[in-house]
Amino acid sequence: MNSRGDSGADVAIVGAGLTGCLLACYLARRGERVRLFERRADPRLTGAERGRSINLALSERGLDALRRIGLEHAVLADALPMRGRMIHPAGDPDGELDFQPYSADGERAINSISRGALNNALLDAAQALPEVEVFFEHRLDRFDPATGALCFDTPTGPVRPEAAVVLGADGAGSAVRGELLRHDATTETLDFLDYGYKELTIPAVGGEFALDPGALHIWPRGRSMMIALPNPDRSFTCTLFWPTSGTASFASLSSPAAVQRYFAEQYPDVVPLVPDLVTEYRENPVGLLGTVQCAPWQTGGRVCLLGDAAHAIVPFYGQGANCAFEDVVVLDACLDRTGGDWSAALPLFDAERRADTEAIAQMALANFVEMRDKVASPAFKLGKRVEHALERALPGRYVSRYELVSFSTTPYSAVRRRVRLQHRLLGAGAAGVLGLLGTVGALTTRWRRS
Repeated sequence: MNSRGDSGADVAIVGAGLTGCLLACYLARRGERVRLFERRADPRLTGAERGRSINLALSERGLDALRRIGLEHAVLADALPMRGRMIHPAGDPDGELDFQPYSADGERAINSISRGALNNALLDAAQALPEVEVFFEHRLDRFDPATGALCFDTPTGPVRPEAAVVLGADGAGSAVRGELLRHDATTETLDFLDYGYKELTIPAVGGEFALDPGALHIWPRGRSMMIALPNPDRSFTCTLFWPTSGTASFASLSSPAAVQRYFAEQYPDVVPLVPDLVTEYRENPVGLLGTVQCAPWQTGGRVCLLGDAAHAIVPFYGQGANCAFEDVVVLDACLDRTGGDWSAALPLFDAERRADTEAIAQMALANFVEMRDKVASPAFKLGKRVEHALERALPGRYVSRYELVSFSTTPYSAVRRRVRLQHRLLGAGAAGVLGLLGTVGALTTRWRRS
């Protein structure tokens, strides 16, 4: 690519991850000319970053976005359906596992897929389109939102293209957002948890899965937890979600003996399944967990942030990628409604999408507490059985939060409102039943005395 002034594309997308690649496919379908810039080398050649894959739970919102451009079946070819949670009890390696289905009928599933495999599939799809050019090893150095002038550092020196529209899809640590902040074009709030994550691998045993591949496995341990998702090669990707400091934290396990001892106490059934436990634990990095919010997402009707660059969330509802994919669908709809006028579509997208992303950010934080603290408790399990019974008894009228989030495209903010209303009605109904029972009991006592 030549320097500034060359025949620039209409749209520049910074970030060729999941969101950027899907966005390029959608815009190419609209006839836009797109340049897609990525700071990394081509991941199809170099592979995923060690310990940074975090398997994705692809559900209806993400599938809907893929379905609209004919990619659903190609992507699902590398996915494994998980129809519920498998809870591993503490202490006893031979303890009875508890399977908790996600849906009332036990049939609906979220889909385990590696971030790398999905990214590669979307890169292939984007690069196959004549309207899309992809440039790797282009790290954004400077960007002027007023003019659209960009400067990238590359192995051969700086490159300075211009674009009519610049879209930042470059993740939670977005360089585009950083440049908007530098130009006072947005403000941001970063809220990091005092938790981090680290990945481990359970390899196949004799060519077969070591655990049930039809479930998302959870080891809830109060202040911490581990999860495991299946892979097509019959391995499992495990992710530890632990405090970053204090006792029983990433910081406290500093020696091989301490690692072995802690896993033997907290995850005894896992120890024999991870032959490289100590090596993986010590070599794989600890990632950060937090929520990113900024406002506004767009400036001047020509620059906009999408996905994690605009609103990163914690991964505990499995909605990060699904939410980002839904961003692309919503932006596409805004372009339809404004006749392809970016100056009108970007402010509309910002205004209409914000409440939904704030709602899922809050629900994701709440789900962390549920997964690590509650899923193993008798009260929680009873509540889930009651909830599924209500869904079967009142089909379409009572729907759980999990099903609305994972198995529908109901806007996240509408999900929150509906669930609150359902809970109020149930509370009123329960109070009414208890009141009626109390009245009947009082009348019965009075009758017996008379």
